[in-house]
Amino acid sequence: MTLYERTRTGADAFNAPVYSETPVTVENVLVSPVSAEAIVSDLQLYGKRAVYELCLPKGDTHDWAGCRVEFFGQSFRVFGPAQELIESLVPLDWNRKVKVERYE
Repeated sequence: MTLYERTRTGADAFNAPVYSETPVTVENVLVSPVSAEAIVSDLQLYGKRAVYELCLPKGDTHDWAGCRVEFFGQSFRVFGPAQELIESLVPLDWNRKVKVERYE
């Protein structure tokens, strides 16, 4: 999976932040489709249509908020807060989840 980390490089004429993107390969990310109930819930809460949920590996230090990701030959954008579990209590390799929407 390719994560495009955002770095603020300045501001535009309207003082909105301008970002540059740096591609980073992240290994061992699980991708799962989102349930129909979650799609409706996210649409009502955030105005975004969740397509997939990404499970992030333990020890991952990347900031995923608002970043673009690529997998399955398509681009997606991370939205909403990350859900994080207590790392020592999770027996598997993943302890955080983020949702993504289709991005073109």
